[in-house]
Amino acid sequence: MNRKRVAVIYGGRSGEHEISLLSAESVIAAINAMDPPQYEVVRYFIGKDGRWNPRPILPQPGAHPDIDVVFPLVHGTFGEDGTLQGLFELADLPYVGANVLASALSMDKDMMKRVCRDGGLPVVAYKVVSREEIQTGAAAFDFPFPMFVKPANLGSSVGISKAHNEAELKEALRVAAEFDSKVIVEQGIEGREFECSVMGNEDPEAAMPCEILPSREFYDYEDKYVLNKARIVLPPDLLKHEILEIRSLAVECYKAVGCEGMARVDFLREASTSKIYVNEINTIPGFTAISMFPKMWEYCGVKYSDLIDRLIQLALDRYAARKATRFTR
Repeated sequence: MNRKRVAVIYGGRSGEHEISLLSAESVIAAINAMDPPQYEVVRYFIGKDGRWNPRPILPQPGAHPDIDVVFPLVHGTFGEDGTLQGLFELADLPYVGANVLASALSMDKDMMKRVCRDGGLPVVAYKVVSREEIQTGAAAFDFPFPMFVKPANLGSSVGISKAHNEAELKEALRVAAEFDSKVIVEQGIEGREFECSVMGNEDPEAAMPCEILPSREFYDYEDKYVLNKARIVLPPDLLKHEILEIRSLAVECYKAVGCEGMARVDFLREASTSKIYVNEINTIPGFTAISMFPKMWEYCGVKYSDLIDRLIQLALDRYAARKATRFTR
């Protein structure tokens, strides 16, 4: 049997470089363990300096006859923001996950919230400030403390802080502005955090959601990848209609940004009102041993190797459908 060659692209220039390495090794191990073998892995590593090893993807059709499909696992900036996806489009290569527009929209927390809000989805009140406003002290907010301060374009909770007073807010803004020229300040929601995996192209489906129980005040980078103390509740301790609401909102968010292939949607449930808010969408979710995207699907009966296979097939299906589109007169 001729095995399809899967180019696994990992590493990258973002603050999520190390997580990308872990995700890639998990996916590669799962592909290599498939019985019978279905795919052959071709590794493409991108260093922290942006250099490709051993060779780059060239932005021209036909330049890579050794690649049948690309599985990008570069999290964050220069990987999850539409830049890599644009390269794959220029190279005329099928690839796993969201297209250029959906990737860029989902990565920018401001634009993602605007699209969801315009689509009638519940999002937390927020304000956008620029690096210049932060540096000049012109940023002002009407929200009561606490507030969450986030770089607009980054993932894995990198650069995110919870501010309880003016001094903490000032420091949080400074830190966030180091990672992006656009910073999101959100009204703090006291409550619970949930995640929900979504998969599909035209007719996406949501998995059983899970609850994240942080070991710290909120689910930050250290809690996700360093301390290994956060607890996961799957299935979540929620009423049936709340689980259905999260699953429905996850699919609606996925559709609103035009996502395809896969994504993980994150939610907040306010303790005082029980209202559920769409928080973020991640178009290249983690695939590490502790990542919840595959774990939620595993709970639904889709084992890790089958999940990888489905995602590759979704990429190939989208590519085949795209061939019906004319790009010239």
